[in-house]
Amino acid sequence: MLELVGFDGDDTLWHSEGYYQEAAVEFDRILSAWVDVDDASVRQRLLAVERSNLALFGYGVKGMVLSMIEAAIDITEARISAAGIHRIVLLAKAMLDHPVELLPGIREAVEAVAARHRIVLITKGDLFHQEKKVARSGLADLFHRIEIVSEKDDASYSRVLSEFGVAPGGFAMVGNSLRSDIEPVIALGGWGIHMPYHVTWAHEMEHGLQADHPRLLTVASAAAIAEAVARCDGAG
Repeated sequence: MLELVGFDGDDTLWHSEGYYQEAAVEFDRILSAWVDVDDASVRQRLLAVERSNLALFGYGVKGMVLSMIEAAIDITEARISAAGIHRIVLLAKAMLDHPVELLPGIREAVEAVAARHRIVLITKGDLFHQEKKVARSGLADLFHRIEIVSEKDDASYSRVLSEFGVAPGGFAMVGNSLRSDIEPVIALGGWGIHMPYHVTWAHEMEHGLQADHPRLLTVASAAAIAEAVARCDGAG
């Protein structure tokens, strides 16, 4: 029986990755003044820099822009101008102030689950930015707790479950990322409800979870979340 249900934030409750994808397109446009962005494999090189910096900068827009600046200097062999770097900074500022747009039907889904279970929001990224998105979402009052973590791994989920006094088998996590939202929870013995988003950051695509895992359910939209939670509840 489920005692606690967790929800991811970005691309589960509200749209997020699309803004990063748009920023990557603009990054290409900025660098095109100095290099052939196709020949320079800009996206792959940027991803490599972002990955190498995760342990230092963490997730989110601020870490992204620092990695963009580093990658831009490397890719252009330090030829990028101060004006070009300033455009990257302005790009980050715009992202930090973007509106929060809920996914279709997600408010109703969260309310339906909250009517039967304790729920917690577990999201990772920059503290200030995530706090702002949670506040702007209008969903904060539905959750028993809001957890903003630096990484979604076994240790983070174990800590949350321990503080709630819930065994892993009594917990289900709803999210769009198999790597961050689902795999660590299932590894602990919990349940995963995967709601794929139409675009996913390449880093989040890497995982070792099998699609037919018995504690993994996949839903096509927010409208199916409450039923999936009920199935986990009955199976538990």
